[in-house]
Amino acid sequence: MSWFRRMRERMGQSDEERLREETRQWAAEVAGATPIGSCERRSRCRIAGVVRRMTIRPGEESLEALVTDGTGEVVAVWTGRSHIPGVGLGTRVLLEGMVVEEKGRLRVVNPGYEFVGSH
Repeated sequence: MSWFRRMRERMGQSDEERLREETRQWAAEVAGATPIGSCERRSRCRIAGVVRRMTIRPGEESLEALVTDGTGEVVAVWTGRSHIPGVGLGTRVLLEGMVVEEKGRLRVVNPGYEFVGSH
């Protein structure tokens, strides 16, 4: 594909579409990671993604992070925590845990996590 054609395609994309594609490409390169869109429900998955939103639930004493990899989204929930040092918006993480579907959303409760690459 020529440089001009790639540039023209990029200019036709929204910032959101471009970010989704860049995230998808990055996550696909993380060894051992399963795309969120391919995770089987009620099975353990390793997911590489980027934190897009964080919510603290004081009444439930939990921290939630919406993580995306360009193929889907999963909500990581850490119970009994109000923060995790190093986890913030835009952080690239590798999560590992049991993926379940609840109210139409994928969730993983108390996943193992590690930081992957820089953003």
